[in-house]
Amino acid sequence: MTVTGQEITDYVDRVRAALADLPPALRDELTEDLPEHLAEVAAEGDGALVDRLGPPEAYATELRTAAGAEPGGRPVRLRRVNAARERAVTQLRLLDRQLGPLFGHARVADFLRSLRPAWWLLRGWLAALLVSEVIGGGRSGLLPRLDDSALAGLLLLASAVLASLWLGRRSGGLTGWPRRLHLLGTAVLVLFSLVVLADVDRHASSDMYADYQQTSVDRRLDRIEDVFVYDQQGRLIRDAQLFDQNGVPIRLGWPNCVDASGNVPAPRNAYPYCAMRAPFGPPADPTAPPAPTPSGAPASSGAPAPTATAGPETPVPTPTR
Repeated sequence: MTVTGQEITDYVDRVRAALADLPPALRDELTEDLPEHLAEVAAEGDGALVDRLGPPEAYATELRTAAGAEPGGRPVRLRRVNAARERAVTQLRLLDRQLGPLFGHARVADFLRSLRPAWWLLRGWLAALLVSEVIGGGRSGLLPRLDDSALAGLLLLASAVLASLWLGRRSGGLTGWPRRLHLLGTAVLVLFSLVVLADVDRHASSDMYADYQQTSVDRRLDRIEDVFVYDQQGRLIRDAQLFDQNGVPIRLGWPNCVDASGNVPAPRNAYPYCAMRAPFGPPADPTAPPAPTPSGAPASSGAPAPTATAGPETPVPTPTR
C-alpha cells in the first residue's frame, strides 16, 4: 500500500488540530518539517502512516512533550532557545544543500540515506562482536567467537546481520521509546566501533604481532611463552635456534620477563628469552665456552646442519627439578 500525498496532508492537519491550544508560532515550528518527515517515512516502506507512526493525536502528544509545552499553557522553553535552534537548523540545511553536489547528490542527507544498507551490515557485525565480548567469548580477531568456537561465532554474525537488516527496514517508523532505544543502541555501537579500531591499530603497530607470529599445529602450543633446550648432560643451552625441515625458523612464544636492565627482551629466533626461568637445573653460564661441534660439522652459521652418528643415540636423561 503506497502512501499518497493526500494521506500525508490529512495526517499533518490532524496533528495541527491536536496542537490547536498552543500558540500559533510554536505550533508552526513543531509541524514545519512534518510533511517532509512523513514523505521520508512513506518512501521507506509500505503501509499506512497511522499503522506505522500511530494516530496523529498520539504523534501530536510526542511533539508537545518534546516542546515542553503543557496543554493550554505557554511553552516552557525560552524564546532565546527557540531562536538559537531555528538559526542552527537553518544553517545545517544550508550546509546540507551546499555540500550535497560534492557527494553527487542534491543534499548530503540523500547521500547518507543511500549508505544505510552498508551501515545495516556494519551494525550487525559490530553487534555480534559486542555480544561476543559481553558473554565472555573473547574477541580473537575481526570475527566473533562464542566459547572459543569459530562456527558459533559465524552463526552469531549471520543472525546479527539478518536482525540488523530487518530492523533497518522498519526503523523509519519507530516513535517514542522504541525510537529512543534505537538511537541509544546506535550510539553504543558507534562508540564500540572506535574501540575496535583502536584495538586493531594497536595490534597492527605492535612488533610482537606484526613481525613475530606464533607457528604451531597443536592448540596446546598456543600459550607457549618460552622455549628451553637442554643438551644430553641436562645443561641449558642458550641462544638455541629451531628450524623446520625446510630451514624455516620455528617461532614460538613471546618475551614475558624483565632482564637485568629492567627491559623486556625483544622477540628473536633464539631461545630462551628468559633464562632465569629455566624449569630444570641451574641456567647455563653465559661465560662458558660453547659445546664442541662434531667433527666435519660446520660452525654455527644461522641454520643447523645435519650430523651423522656412528651408533645408536645415547638416551637423554630426564632432568629433575
